Amino acid sequence: MKNVFDKWRKDLKKELKAHTWLYVFTSIILLSAFFVRVYRADQLIGFYYDQGRDALVIWRLINEGKPFLIGPVTGLSGIFLGPLYYYIIAPFYLLGGGNPVVPAVFLAFLTTLALVIVYYLGWKFHSRATGLIAVTIGAFSYYIVLAGRWLSNPTSILLTSVILLWMMWRVLDGNKKDFRDKKGFVIEWIIIALLVGISLQFEAASAIFYIPMIVVFLLWQRRKIPNIKTIIFSSAVFLFTFIPQIAFNFRHNNLLFDNFIKVLFEDKSFRANFWVVLNDRLNFFWTVFNSKIFPEQPLRVALFTTIVLLALLLLKKSKITKKAIALMVVFVTPALIGFIAFQGNFGNIYDYYLTGYYLPLILLFSLGLGLLWDKKWGKIIVIVFFIVFFMRNGILVKNKIIAGVDGPTHISLGNEMQAVDWVFTDAQGRGNFNVDVYVPPVIPHSYDYLFLWQKEKRCEQDRCTLVEERVPVLYTLYEVDPPHPERLEAWLERQKGIGIVEEEASFGGVTVQRRERIVYED
Repeated sequence: MKNVFDKWRKDLKKELKAHTWLYVFTSIILLSAFFVRVYRADQLIGFYYDQGRDALVIWRLINEGKPFLIGPVTGLSGIFLGPLYYYIIAPFYLLGGGNPVVPAVFLAFLTTLALVIVYYLGWKFHSRATGLIAVTIGAFSYYIVLAGRWLSNPTSILLTSVILLWMMWRVLDGNKKDFRDKKGFVIEWIIIALLVGISLQFEAASAIFYIPMIVVFLLWQRRKIPNIKTIIFSSAVFLFTFIPQIAFNFRHNNLLFDNFIKVLFEDKSFRANFWVVLNDRLNFFWTVFNSKIFPEQPLRVALFTTIVLLALLLLKKSKITKKAIALMVVFVTPALIGFIAFQGNFGNIYDYYLTGYYLPLILLFSLGLGLLWDKKWGKIIVIVFFIVFFMRNGILVKNKIIAGVDGPTHISLGNEMQAVDWVFTDAQGRGNFNVDVYVPPVIPHSYDYLFLWQKEKRCEQDRCTLVEERVPVLYTLYEVDPPHPERLEAWLERQKGIGIVEEEASFGGVTVQRRERIVYED
């Protein structure tokens, strides 16, 4: 192993020396990518139902020593992810003293690291120019930036997806002897099994289709199927990633297994009647893809996509590039077919279900641009593409990271914390107080966590005044609910019978009130 690392170190040093300015420019892009993913995170990251729920679970782990065997719930009723996402962000909650910004920055780092691998794959698939094109699109695509700023479990699959693609490429482009360690194991296949397993803990909607994809890849590369020792060990590694869920299942009377059977067979989540949803699914795939190139400009995306497809089909390609195109087609196609067959979850599918395919699709698109870059006339097309790309994505990214938090419907961590801070500041010297919260969709996990975190941070032991039992001082906090204003109005009407408003403040889309609780005599 030491010899392998020594060789990599020498090759890297040689590569950097031979192309110094290229890597200086690439480093600037990567640093800029990280910057736009973390700038003003304390103000702008979304901290809503899912984030509050996850933070409360991790709070109980850190402060009460309560471990967990399952992670976040999926879009399918009763089906839970594994707990790995919670365990990898828990140290950063601990490091930040409960501050959700710290794990958000960590996830942004992971997505930036994914871009390093994107560059490497683009280079190996075709050229350094292709790698640079791919990393630039991935760095500044508005919706990829948003995915990198998301404090949520699907964010991690941006990294595991490209590492998985990298390992598959090593199998495809390598020699069997290159993969074996001294004990005869084929390391790449073991890593592939591990990556599929842990990806299923991050975003099952994407990773579930990695399983048929690997089957197709095995059939395609049947001459490189590893030895039986590696197959057994890889299978064990894959199954090992499910141990927490298996343990939870048996501790709760087969709950997960029964729910899985129900979703798969009773609810008929996967059906062969493709034609019923084919048009909707194709529109969905196209919308997901074009939003990552030129958001809300499908005609421009259609033009450049047509040019790229023609380049991939017609321009002269090396044997390596042909294999790379085939690999990415194999990587993406099972998911496209699978989502057409998937008709569970009341027929709903969402953009983030394809998070595990964002960067591979960008790589495929960039490969076409890289082929164009080889031609003098093609360079003009690529330059025009990036002019249009930055005119659209650059403005959107800039507006996102400089946005204020005081808009009438704006809600993010910044103004949520302003409202929470107002309560604690206003409550000083008033004795014990209660808090009642309204948020769409009803369950205020985000504020449950923020008040808990700030209570522990601000109050000395046994002197915290935020209490559960009813006391005269009541703070009501609510968020705007544009889709259902009638629900908010009904909640506020009920509050009139509970307490009289004495003071009120608004922070963007969040309003907080101090009330004196009405005491009804018997």
